[in-house]
Amino acid sequence: MKLETLRHSVAHVMAYAVQNLYPDVKFGIGPDIEDGFYYDFDFKNPISDKDIKNIQKEMKKIINKDLPFQKKIITKAAAKKLFKDQPYKLDLIEGLDKISIYQLGKFTDLCKGPHLSSTKQIPIEGIKLIKLAGAYWRGDEKNKMLTRIYGTAWENKKQLQDYFKKIEEGEKRDHRKINKKIDLYHIDENVGLGLPLWHPKGALIWRIIEDFWYQAHLENGYDLVRSPHIANKKLWEQSGHWNFYNDSMYQPMEAGQSLEEMQEGKKVNKKNSEQYLLKPMNCPFHVMIYKHSPKSYRDLPVRMAECGTVYRYEQKGELSGLTRVRGFTQDDAHIFCTEQQVEGELKKVIDFILYIFSSFGFKKSDIEVSLSLRDPSNKTKYAGNDKGWNFTQRVLEKVAKDKKLNFKKEKGEAAFYGPKLDFKLKDSLGRKWQCSTLQFDFNLSERFDLEYVNTKGKTERPYLLHRALFGSFERFIGLLIEHYAGSFPLWLSPVQVQIIPISEKHIKYAKEIASKLKGIRVEIKDQNDSLSKKIRNGETQKIPYIVIVGDQEIKSKKINVRTHGKKQTQDLSVTKFLAQLNDQIEKKK
Repeated sequence: MKLETLRHSVAHVMAYAVQNLYPDVKFGIGPDIEDGFYYDFDFKNPISDKDIKNIQKEMKKIINKDLPFQKKIITKAAAKKLFKDQPYKLDLIEGLDKISIYQLGKFTDLCKGPHLSSTKQIPIEGIKLIKLAGAYWRGDEKNKMLTRIYGTAWENKKQLQDYFKKIEEGEKRDHRKINKKIDLYHIDENVGLGLPLWHPKGALIWRIIEDFWYQAHLENGYDLVRSPHIANKKLWEQSGHWNFYNDSMYQPMEAGQSLEEMQEGKKVNKKNSEQYLLKPMNCPFHVMIYKHSPKSYRDLPVRMAECGTVYRYEQKGELSGLTRVRGFTQDDAHIFCTEQQVEGELKKVIDFILYIFSSFGFKKSDIEVSLSLRDPSNKTKYAGNDKGWNFTQRVLEKVAKDKKLNFKKEKGEAAFYGPKLDFKLKDSLGRKWQCSTLQFDFNLSERFDLEYVNTKGKTERPYLLHRALFGSFERFIGLLIEHYAGSFPLWLSPVQVQIIPISEKHIKYAKEIASKLKGIRVEIKDQNDSLSKKIRNGETQKIPYIVIVGDQEIKSKKINVRTHGKKQTQDLSVTKFLAQLNDQIEKKK
């Protein structure tokens, strides 16, 4: 039994149960999703979490009736008649050519399937409704807010219990909770929602990761570039962002108009003013750097890389810690290459992505990839022509196969400007995080008239590849906090060793030890707390190694080393301890 099919079938059972309990309800959509399913409803009167129990009881009754899932193909006219009292279904029907429905008892739904053959195949002990949420119809805040009911479904009770154990562990690992203990950042409403302020330890982790990123890019043939945080509105009009993306952009800033004039509502003097926008992306800047000087085939490939901070106006309710913010730094790069170079460049990027992830302890088996393709039945919403799309989609699939990536095709999920490979990382709990992306772009090459001179002396358009490895620093650090549960590997930890002198008379020896641990990030805890409290605080802050020094250590010329998460300690010479630390750091263990 495929879990996707099971979950989709349970979503229909839930909708049937809601229909029985609330006959005047209007139905939205009810797909399976990762780890579960949901269904959107428009209730005449609001329901609460207490009502979920009644819905689940009704679902069990339906399941026990052993009802078949029956598929039918009907005409558009028949579908409109069947769903005449269901406005959301009628909205969906308008965009469909072939109408497929499924009937379950007295409940009928628009659906392509597939479904189980009967409700008897649904394991009652493996399903549970979880929570209510709000969701705008079709995801558009201009539409009505519907009630979304989330649930999960598994093949048996044990799988369900394991799922909730993982959820519980995930809540413990929530980077927002862990951050309160290890103090990396905070978000202040006076500064602005979705705009993290990085504290010393957080900024240090960022710098370590960024230095590693820069060094790796220089070693892999990239040129480093930098671009401003704002640009003239004309640039965003030419790139297409202002027309296609302005809902997510901050409004223009007027330069050349005084505050007094703005407050009085005076018209802008166009001769003296300019409109600027905070950048939502780095791409147009890299394109302009490429265009600054003529290019020939001998210059290609051109690989530009930048850790560039961008700004997007995310809805207040969607903001979440580091994983959904309004100002974030993308580890961006753009590759300009010839058609003959495309396959080789794509493979190099994939190798680079795998290397970067492995440096943080992730294996190739922890990566899932989506190959996002154009919708062949709706080509008008995409830039480029058939020749370009056919070539780029074909070569992306080929390199994914050649590199033995665990990938699946997603038709209709390509960006309007080109197909892409999206890389999802599975963390230590098996949860998936969207990180790297590798994309073709037909849009910017055309809009900015990018060229190079080929071997025959004629001009051609270069192929443009977008790619980001982390996706964004903020989100990636949030992922790492939860993946490691705050216990960063030694090479990443802002404090690698904490030295605790037992009393004041041992502080001098503690400083001697610190001076010998050259290249190691050391912190001496010499406050007047008890030894047990100092150790407890070091454990809470998840410092990799705690070193205790007292009379015995001074006498033996050794140190007592405690590894985070372990009760046993070791007596080591400083030389041996330093060698162990350097080996761990070098190998990124």
